[in-house]
Amino acid sequence: MIRISAISYLNSLPFAWCLEHSDVIDEIELSYDIPSQCADKLLADEADIGLIPIVEIIRMSEHYIISDLCIGACDAVRTVALASETTLNDISTIYMDSHSRTSIALAKILAQHFWNIEPQWIEFSGDVTDYPRDGSSAAVVIGDKAFGMRSPYIYDLAVEWRKFTGLPFVFGCWVANKQLDEGFISRFNCALNGMFDHMDAIIDYYRDRAPAGVDLSDYWTNNISYPLTPDKREGLNLFLQYAREIMNNE
Repeated sequence: MIRISAISYLNSLPFAWCLEHSDVIDEIELSYDIPSQCADKLLADEADIGLIPIVEIIRMSEHYIISDLCIGACDAVRTVALASETTLNDISTIYMDSHSRTSIALAKILAQHFWNIEPQWIEFSGDVTDYPRDGSSAAVVIGDKAFGMRSPYIYDLAVEWRKFTGLPFVFGCWVANKQLDEGFISRFNCALNGMFDHMDAIIDYYRDRAPAGVDLSDYWTNNISYPLTPDKREGLNLFLQYAREIMNNE
């Protein structure tokens, strides 16, 4: 059995539906984790494939991107944001959601190279949507809870990356920690690509999971961009270049 760690956020539910409703389900052991746990399982060899935050590639001694699909965004992604009490220039403290190291690295890259600010970075152990609001604070918020943020200023990090680089952003991709059978990889990708033929059924299946006011069709079509296109790969590689620089300086 191939051990797969997937993500249970709204943006990855089409992947979950496709795996659970295809013949490949008989070949896999499927678990659902938060993004950082997916990566930790892959690094500890507790999983063979993970839908991992892309920054985790830096930590892997061996990795293989095995799918032409990803969790990406060409414009506003809505679920990865900097929620702030003030404008970018006046932010003094940024609280970090520990669930995705990629989003934190992205915020740090933008702060250093695009926003030109030097805030204090503080990991927040609780629900980061409850970050201390002192007038000059902000928080990196990811996942479904980002839909409900009511901070005075919301900066979509995919939009900010696009402004900075002109490229789309890849938040997560399917990565293996070892070489796998090519036949299985082909069947796995065929299952995932089924989302494009079955999107109406997927929307009906998960309709009750949608946060209030969120149109699943709009979100999965206009906010999340699933194909891992050449320009997304370019954006991914550029992000990893900046992320290595950030990590080396910390």
